[in-house]
Amino acid sequence: MMLSANHVRQMLRIASGATLGFTLSKLFDWPNGIFFTVYPMLLLGLVPVINAHIARQFFASALFCAFAVLVVQGLLGFHPVLMSLAAFLVFAFLFYQMSRGVNFLFGALSVVGLSIQWHFASYSPIGMSLYELVFSNILAVIISLSSAYLMHWLFPDVTPRVIPQRPPKDSASVRHEVLLCASVTTVSFITFQVLDLQDSVSAQAASILILFPLCWKAAGMAGWQRIIGTLIGCNLALGAQILLFNYSQILLFPILVLWILTFVFSRYHVLGSGLPGIGFGVITTFGILFGQSLAPDQDLIYSALYRFSSVCVAIAVSLCLVYLLHHFLNRFSMTRHHTYF
Repeated sequence: MMLSANHVRQMLRIASGATLGFTLSKLFDWPNGIFFTVYPMLLLGLVPVINAHIARQFFASALFCAFAVLVVQGLLGFHPVLMSLAAFLVFAFLFYQMSRGVNFLFGALSVVGLSIQWHFASYSPIGMSLYELVFSNILAVIISLSSAYLMHWLFPDVTPRVIPQRPPKDSASVRHEVLLCASVTTVSFITFQVLDLQDSVSAQAASILILFPLCWKAAGMAGWQRIIGTLIGCNLALGAQILLFNYSQILLFPILVLWILTFVFSRYHVLGSGLPGIGFGVITTFGILFGQSLAPDQDLIYSALYRFSSVCVAIAVSLCLVYLLHHFLNRFSMTRHHTYF
């Protein structure tokens, strides 16, 4: 498949938007640089257009996450059973929004952002406060949304896009997708809490991102593509860190490397019709690694191997759970899933 002019414009938007968020977070020393780098990738990569409905969903996700972190985590954070039950109900609501399709972006952004923020918030006594976490997330959303409008103004599409409509689903399929994805996400959240995996943001995000297709068959393919994308992303990021070993504190060099790598590999994402695949896995891996900062005193090889191995384990376990729950839910007519692609 050949690149069209619209494809090139979207590649420029993704690379420039992510680099702008990364640059601002480093210049002003804002906490949680991962939000400022990954959010533009999600916003500009998952949807090729920007309009009021998309902007409302993106901003609403920030407010919803702030409410869930401050209220739910604040009240139930010290009660594991109640917190797990509340997490399942919140995730079920978000995946219901995704399954219906109209507010897919709101649900997707909220699931990823909230799972990461709840994970960070549980360690706030030894790190940042809940208010600092929520503020950095809201600021990242505002910056990402502003940069998205700026990128669409700087690199507008050459020809109008036709956005395909999702086919309507029957109630049983919706219930199947909500119960399946909410259960796996809750188990992922509990596992990362119980095992005290503070440094496994990549693995936790991967276990959530493979659920975006909302069904077993597509999740299996998404998991395999995520593993390949993470492998490529980790190796290239490792190469970039080694290349910049003595110069990573000079901001200009990481900026150039991030832009070039994201631009090149966003090609594979846009050619895949914008669906989360290998290309999306590569660029979001860049976002996570660069957002967590390049540092010359880190054990680079261990860091890259740990991230890749933890992602593989998280995806493998998540897919096993998805497979078991899929077949269990399909035993009942009320939750039997039908394929729509």
